[in-house]
Amino acid sequence: MSEQKRVALVTGGGRGVGRAIALGLAEDGVDIAVNYRRDEGAAEQTVEAIRALGREARAYGASVDDFQADEVMVESVLRDFGQIDILVNNAGIASRGQSVAKTDPAELERVVRIHALGPHRLCQLVLPSMRTQARGDIVMISSVATLQHAAGGAPYNMGKAAMESLAFTLAKEEKRHGIHVNVVAPGLIETEMGRRLMKATAGVDDLRTLDASMPFGHVCSPEEVAAVVRFLVSDAAGYVTGEKINVHGGGS
Repeated sequence: MSEQKRVALVTGGGRGVGRAIALGLAEDGVDIAVNYRRDEGAAEQTVEAIRALGREARAYGASVDDFQADEVMVESVLRDFGQIDILVNNAGIASRGQSVAKTDPAELERVVRIHALGPHRLCQLVLPSMRTQARGDIVMISSVATLQHAAGGAPYNMGKAAMESLAFTLAKEEKRHGIHVNVVAPGLIETEMGRRLMKATAGVDDLRTLDASMPFGHVCSPEEVAAVVRFLVSDAAGYVTGEKINVHGGGS
């Protein structure tokens, strides 16, 4: 990472993958705006951990599907930090596992708003500041769900597919402004959401029991996902945009 000051806004940055990304970027010298929806305590703990690494950090409460809250958040980050060079659209929720025929339309709308429409609005909001910097980066945290489109997951599958479409379109539009847009798509990750998912779908309480059956002998960690994000926003990826990296150990 270059010595020039950089500021990242990480949505869903208080816990799980978002926290790992926030801490990893801080280790690389980036100041962090930590977005959270409900768990203010976790977000503040992440902020303190970032400050312990010697970087500036603040927490901002906003649900990414609330466009007005997004506007207030971005305005606050720009006022507090002066710039936004990196946007990581990480915040997400799982869908309830219903078939298309049984899916509640309100669930569909909320899941798609969080995974696609919210990120679209956030990109709009950060682009003016990002375009003034020497380099900008937008990273979408998608999912290998878009490789399989499994039954019972239409809202989530649709949301993540739309997120990826946004990324690939935006990469073409913003290349001339020096902005890189890429997608990171993990499989099962050792997070609270991953544990809930496996308990609901497979009756598995302890993800450690899955290690032997997983690629490289373990369930993917949040830090392994964060490492890919750190690469994509670094000088080492200066000629990379419009790409998707699957972080699933090489396949299902």
